Amino acid sequence: MTRVRDLSEEQILERIVPLLPRGSATLLGPGDDAAVLAAPDGRFVVSTDVLVEDRHFRARWSTGYDVGRRAAAQNLADIAAMGARPTALVTSLVVPGDTDVEWVTGLARGLADGCAPAGAGAVGGDLSGGPCLVVSVTVHGDLEGRAPVLRSGARSGDVVAHAGVRGWSAAGLALLEAGLVRAPLSPVPLEVSEGVVLEDAWERLVSAHLRPEPPLAAGVAAAEAGATAMLDLSDGLLRDAGRLAVASGVRIDFDAGAFAADREELRSAARAVAAASGLGDPGWGPGRSDVDGVLDGWIWGGGEDHGLLATFPADVPLPAGWTAVGLVREPGEGPAVTIGGAEPDVGPGWDHFRA
Repeated sequence: MTRVRDLSEEQILERIVPLLPRGSATLLGPGDDAAVLAAPDGRFVVSTDVLVEDRHFRARWSTGYDVGRRAAAQNLADIAAMGARPTALVTSLVVPGDTDVEWVTGLARGLADGCAPAGAGAVGGDLSGGPCLVVSVTVHGDLEGRAPVLRSGARSGDVVAHAGVRGWSAAGLALLEAGLVRAPLSPVPLEVSEGVVLEDAWERLVSAHLRPEPPLAAGVAAAEAGATAMLDLSDGLLRDAGRLAVASGVRIDFDAGAFAADREELRSAARAVAAASGLGDPGWGPGRSDVDGVLDGWIWGGGEDHGLLATFPADVPLPAGWTAVGLVREPGEGPAVTIGGAEPDVGPGWDHFRA
């Protein structure tokens, strides 16, 4: 096993750079002091994000490839949420000296595969040693002549719509933390009571946490269809919807029955997690209220699915991949976000700064 400390920076980069995608907007890729990108629109959309070991990922169940996929996904989703097409990533990596070099090359492969659906390039960055793994990505995007879709454009009467999955990443994390699925994606049956064993296919939920797949094309489609506001759902539906509502000066009212398909997809995992937590009837596992409480937490508060939330004029047909989940209403004296007209009875969502 070759460790990072066994190689020079140049030797590590010699292993990484050939794995990185070039991207259609790249005029000059890695190798010089800076990359050169085409900007035919005359504007650049730019965002940045960071992943810190044991805050945003855990090395004991996340491979370098997983972290690369996650780093690409969360940054590309921010560009898609503006109605832009992602074009390039620049990545800075801090890595302890005892890290296996394969973890680093796996990260590069994950970045490449994460960029592939968008045709984006990974065009350079920086490499440094440090006490823990840190991955910082800056992403660029092209509006292709469109106006950016902001958080502040929602108006009363608009339809609220969602693209992507909801609560899957939170469910995958809960399964990992409860020891019900061992990464890499090897399920461990849970005996809820004598003779009752759950063997559901939870791997796709864990995959949604380790390697999220944001609906990148849905962002451009929403912009072209006339979306009035949009944002990436990284910190939980209620927390992020609240940001959109405050920015637009409106109230978001979700349908109480929204995300029914996601709830059914997550139900067996919720039963197992609740049972592993000691909730409910030991003759089977959790009772209905326990399961619904877990599901509510994942659906309304769970983060890192990187789906998109947008608002559309009521007379605009929703683009493919988008589902209506509520309405924009006039602001009131109560909360900025309601469910079926009532104040939500679940947590506000994830806060990565204080996690």
